[in-house]
Order: sequence, then structure tokens, then C-alpha cells
Amino acid sequence: MTRHFSSRHAIAALCLIAAVIAGPAQAQQQGSPPPVTVSVPLKKQVVDWLDYTGQFAAVESVELRAQVSGYLTEIHFTDGQMVRKGDLLFVIDPRPFEIALASARAAVAQAEATLELAKRQLVRGAELRQKDFLAVSDYDSRLQQQKAAEAGLDIARANLRNAELNLDYTHVTSPVTGRIGSHQVSIGNLVSATGTLLSTVVSLDPIYFNFDVSEGDFLAFQRAVASGQVASPRDGKLAVQLRLSDEKGWPRQGNLNFLDNQLDRGSGTIRSRALVPNPDLFITPGQFGRVRMPGSGSYEALTIPEAAVLTDQSDKMVMTVAADGTVVPKVIKPGPVVDGLMVVRSGLNPDDKVVINGLLRARPGGKVTPQDGAIAAPANP
Repeated sequence: MTRHFSSRHAIAALCLIAAVIAGPAQAQQQGSPPPVTVSVPLKKQVVDWLDYTGQFAAVESVELRAQVSGYLTEIHFTDGQMVRKGDLLFVIDPRPFEIALASARAAVAQAEATLELAKRQLVRGAELRQKDFLAVSDYDSRLQQQKAAEAGLDIARANLRNAELNLDYTHVTSPVTGRIGSHQVSIGNLVSATGTLLSTVVSLDPIYFNFDVSEGDFLAFQRAVASGQVASPRDGKLAVQLRLSDEKGWPRQGNLNFLDNQLDRGSGTIRSRALVPNPDLFITPGQFGRVRMPGSGSYEALTIPEAAVLTDQSDKMVMTVAADGTVVPKVIKPGPVVDGLMVVRSGLNPDDKVVINGLLRARPGGKVTPQDGAIAAPANP
């Protein structure tokens, strides 16, 4: 009797366990379809941007070289400091050039005296010649002496200007406003007039940004310019946006001021350049960054999150939800990504409900429970 009672209890327990296990599965099969978040495409005014990686470069980069020979006696800057145009930077021993200048001035005075004497002798010769007291050959000789004295004065004055110039070259000043590098020659060293490098100066505000545009993008850009959608880059008024490698968004502004006159045959690109204000001197020549320039005028487009787009071989598609909850895939023609959202060129209607969250639960032809959401651009694309 006891054994029979235990068997019945065991069978009942097994049935209870089976019911517990089967319960959730049956409930899942009989329950509502899985939920997904849907939204209609976001209508937005967009511009097709063309963005590239490039490098900053100084507008003015100058190598300071010695133009006279002598011993370096003074350095008037600290390596790496900001200097202004005209600031004194180096002094080469000026004493030999001061002596040469004094000698040149004396030579000018001597030539002026010689010319004055030749003029007086010519005047006296002219008076004597009128009275026939002076031979013609003697008169011609005095005339030639005056011309030679005039030429001698011109030579002396040229030597004086050369001596003044050489003396000026002993004081090396900054030709531009910018940041100076380290000094390459120390005080006491002999520098040569053949062009000893003393230091370098680069300007910082404004600054260039150089980048290369592909032939395809350049052709599309030319079409946009020809149709009047985009300003011509040749007049320096086409605005561009930039950012450094650690910056979000496009916080810096500039103007495209140069396009090369031909494409590089090897790379199939054309060199372009933007002029960028740098009032805080934060950007240093040689840094890398990103730039984007408009490739079209502003127009209204349908946009969706990039995460809502699936790839099927060479096609791009999105999952949409019909009124009865059926998942309907649609092949789209994507455009550029603008401010973190993908532009849809074709294949999507303004009232289509696109799955923007829960994409893994949406199976083509299957049922889902749509929940309304909203598409918003990322805060910092």
C-alpha cells in the first residue's frame, strides 16, 4: 500500500514539472509578437559634405641665414618664443663693417672733390679755348676728366650703399610675425656669407590647411559650382569647416582659397588649400586634422540612423513595419552621412515606419509589435 501511494505521487510530481516547463513556451507561442521601436524618416535640410584628412602648414615659413661673414656676438630671443616682424634676433660683429662704411664714405668725399676740381678746370679751359689760348686736345682732355670724375663718384656712392647694406646685414631681424625655432649657431661661432642657417620663423595666424581631393569628388564639386549650388573656390569665399583629431563636431571655420591648376597624374587627386584663422595660436604647423566642404546646396532629405541600415550583398536595406505589424524590407539608395544621420536618396517614403531599435527581432514577413520612437541626430557626430 505504501509503495503504490509513493508511485502515484511520483507520477504526479513529474506531470507538474512538465507543466511548469511547458508553460512559458506555450505562453510565448500564444503571446504577442516581439516589440520593436519604429519611426518615420526625419525630414531635414542637409548639405552633401565632402570631408578629407589634411595637414596644417604655415602661411609664411622663413629660414634665417647669414648674409655676411663674421663672428656671432648676440642672440636676442629665447628658443620657441613668439617674435614680431622687425624684432632684432641676431647680431654679427659689426666692427669690420663699420670700418668699411667709414672708408666708403671717405671715398665718396674724395670722388666729390675730384669731380669738383674737374668741373672747375673744364670751365677755365672753356674760357681759354674761346680766346684760343688752349689747344683743342687739352680742352677735350679736361672734358674727359670731368666725365671720369662723375663715373668715379657713382662708383664710390655704390660702394657706400653696399657698405651700408652689409652693416645692416649684421643685425638679423625677423621678417615675419610668428614663432621662432631654436638657434642653430651659438655666440662666438663664425658664420659665413654663403648662407649659414641661424634659425627659422613660422607664422601662425592665419594658417593653411592642405588636403587632396579625389578626381570623382572634384568632378562632382565642379558640377555643383557650375549649377550655382556652391560658391566658386577660386575667389576665396567658399566656407569650409575643420576639426582637430581630438575634437567633436566641426568647431573651426575657414575659407577654401586655392585649388591647384592640374590633377596629380599618379594619385588622381588635386591639391587644395584652406585659410584658417588661428587667433589663439593653438594650431601648430604640421598637425593633422579633418576638413569638410559643401558638395551641394541645402536641400530637404529623408534621414535615418546608420544603425537602421542593413547590408545584403551589394544592396542597402531597412526594415519597415506595415499597419498589421508585418515586417517589410525595403532596398534603399543611401546618400552621405550628415550630422550622424544617413541621407536616403530613394526607396523610402516619408510615412514609412522604419525599425530603429530591436532590429534583430524583426524578421522579413514576421510579425512585431511596433512602438513609436523618434529619430534624433547625435549630439556630437
